[in-house]
Amino acid sequence: MITAIHTLIYTDDAEATRAFLRDVLEWPHVDAHDGWLIFRTGPSEMGVHPAGDGAPHHEISLMCDDLDQTVKDLTAKGARFTGEIEIMSFGRTIMMAVPGAQDMLVYEPSHETAYDR
Repeated sequence: MITAIHTLIYTDDAEATRAFLRDVLEWPHVDAHDGWLIFRTGPSEMGVHPAGDGAPHHEISLMCDDLDQTVKDLTAKGARFTGEIEIMSFGRTIMMAVPGAQDMLVYEPSHETAYDR
């Protein structure tokens, strides 16, 4: 039986990305070997969307209960956000810069979530 999903972030600066996840997002982690950190990402869910022309085939989004407070808390820890909070069909969203990697969507869902079940 499948017990979890292991996601990957491909980065141009693995040390900076790992430091951001460890120090800013404060995700629990283990050191698999020699500073190779593996992070616990908490409850998760996965949706399946049609790819369309040029759409990515995988995406990581971070969910929160209160987007305003999350942006405030993470900004105080040094996170940078690109653009303003927007209202989308699935919730309130903003893009967060991840050092060494692509920006990541952070959102407060307006829909029922699978991890609530």
